[in-house]
Amino acid sequence: MKKRIALAAAALCIAAAAPSMAQTAAPMSAPSDPAALYKSFGEKTGLTQLMDDFVNRLAADPRIADKFKNTNLDHLKHQLTEQLCQVSGGPCQYQGPDMAAAHADMGVTKGNFNALVEDLQKAMDARNIPFSAQNQMLARLAPMHRDIITK
Repeated sequence: MKKRIALAAAALCIAAAAPSMAQTAAPMSAPSDPAALYKSFGEKTGLTQLMDDFVNRLAADPRIADKFKNTNLDHLKHQLTEQLCQVSGGPCQYQGPDMAAAHADMGVTKGNFNALVEDLQKAMDARNIPFSAQNQMLARLAPMHRDIITK
């Protein structure tokens, strides 16, 4: 488990170190099915269950729970489900605020962000999402760190 977290953290660090590449570079071998990642997460039902677990972990994590104390957790679960659905190639259209606006007043540190990533990995592991799919999702989400980390 520690090795997997270290590998995923390294993947996030690489994507964070080269954010313009992570956002604009085409995959080396694009899957023939643009919704392949969405499907590997169990489509909308799987993403909903994943976000339910993930948000519950965030709310219980003493490292970052305070960032969510005034948050409507059901609304957050819904927004994250829609966002990951879209990011993974699913049919959803995320309608929420952009990441900079959503996190502007939260004072998120790099440590907070890393704790969030750990909680997401734990939730994905609990749902038995394949490690390669986890890495693909993390790589797609990593460029958002610039708008989320504000301190």
